[in-house]
Amino acid sequence: LALNPWDVVLCISGTIISCENAIVVVVIFYTPAFRAPMFLLIGSLATADLLAGLGLILHFAFVYFIPSEAVSLLTVGLLVTSFTASVSSLLTITIDRYLSLYNALTYYSERTVTRTYIMLILTWGASICYGLLPVMGWNCLKEPSACSIVRPLTKNHLIILSVSFFAVFAVMLQLYVQICRIVCRHAHQIAVQRHLLASSHYVTTRKGIATLAVILGTFASCWLPFAVYGLLGDYSYPALYTYVTLLPATYNSMLNPVIYAFRNQEIQKVLWAVCCGCFSSALPFRSRSPSDV
Repeated sequence: LALNPWDVVLCISGTIISCENAIVVVVIFYTPAFRAPMFLLIGSLATADLLAGLGLILHFAFVYFIPSEAVSLLTVGLLVTSFTASVSSLLTITIDRYLSLYNALTYYSERTVTRTYIMLILTWGASICYGLLPVMGWNCLKEPSACSIVRPLTKNHLIILSVSFFAVFAVMLQLYVQICRIVCRHAHQIAVQRHLLASSHYVTTRKGIATLAVILGTFASCWLPFAVYGLLGDYSYPALYTYVTLLPATYNSMLNPVIYAFRNQEIQKVLWAVCCGCFSSALPFRSRSPSDV
């Protein structure tokens, strides 16, 4: 089988994704202080992206070294599960951020922990079900005309995934608009109470809006091209279109650790401690709101 340069690029992307998210998973897993709900959700996102990176690597290895339809179904199922879990984890983080602001007085309670575990179970349960569909027989290996732009996924399967993405994006957009309103209102109240200048309120509001714009803008620019093409594309279209739209989607898993983990000050402290060779699980941490993550 001739080596496809696009597959090489995807494999390299998978390697970078795996390395980045492996660091986040190890830091969260081996640091007892990181047991708060927000860190569990970040860990879920990092785990999903780690599996996505490994899936891209395995897909390349199996296609070129161990070609097999059964193995192809397994790797595609892993990729569907991991990318679905990644997008769903982004939604759970958004929900957690919103609730931390909307119910600030009751956020740090047992109810929040229970809700977090429920969201994680639903996220991974739905993702695994989506990923098992090709393995359990919902594929186009015996009927090529039913294939989508991503073989061996069927057209109907990919349509469901694309529609699910648009639903998730719509909910995230609505929640971040509400978060922005709450942040602006809080900033205005603080400015009035402390008799601050209007410019201070403006700077705080602009910073919050810019952060939310980066989060949503990154998510949309990475996944929208592939989601739209998944709805409109056909198996007879050139494979180049699939690679061009799929590659940016993988970049989302590459950028997630930077946006959601490496920007967090507690995680930064642990990483600096590890780099300095003075790692201690008893490092002091300051409790932060998920909206700061």
